[in-house]
Amino acid sequence: MKVRQVIWLVLLILIADQSLKFYIKLNYFAGEEHLVIGQWFRLHFVENEGMAWGWKLGGSWGKVALTLFRLGAVIWGTFLIRDFIRKGFHTGFIICAGMIYAGAIGNLIDSLFYGLIFESSDPFAQNVARMTAFGEGYAGFLHGKVVDMFYFPIIRDAHFPSWVPVWGGEEFEFFRPVFNIADASISVGVFIILIFQNKFFPEKKDQKHPVVETKSIVDDNTQVN
Repeated sequence: MKVRQVIWLVLLILIADQSLKFYIKLNYFAGEEHLVIGQWFRLHFVENEGMAWGWKLGGSWGKVALTLFRLGAVIWGTFLIRDFIRKGFHTGFIICAGMIYAGAIGNLIDSLFYGLIFESSDPFAQNVARMTAFGEGYAGFLHGKVVDMFYFPIIRDAHFPSWVPVWGGEEFEFFRPVFNIADASISVGVFIILIFQNKFFPEKKDQKHPVVETKSIVDDNTQVN
């Protein structure tokens, strides 16, 4: 697989990710939700201050550390993918690595710049944010929030049976996390690598030296090379 093809893959994922994020940010207020397919596929606008799937790393310094970690991972990933291509790794593995790389860049863009270019959206005031002059947004550099929107509550308003330890009787929902295209790209890339790792990284069989048969008569006075 060529570098140019990986670049196109990454760009396509980034364009889709950022286009949808801009649309949601400029048309939905925080917490707004709309049904897409039935009751189980919804667009639900939330802003994530932390990692993928809503995980958080505490405080302002935690946010800065997370953003810098993402930046370092993206820089390292650039050289890593180029090395995968140069060494001729399996095409499927390189595609998955490109998906993970693109997802990391997508969320990094939010963390780096969204706080500088967007107004804040308040779920109580239900205001839809607008773009601002650069640097006049809701937060400073490295403090932007990641825009999430995909919500698949396949099972809602259910409860764990009373006999279940710890969670017995508590409300149960599947699938709870709200995520975006970048998160999905990372998750799918990792999942495919785990499923097809034997195909992507086949074990090398030991090469045995061939046995050469001859019709020569060997005795104590014959030298065999």
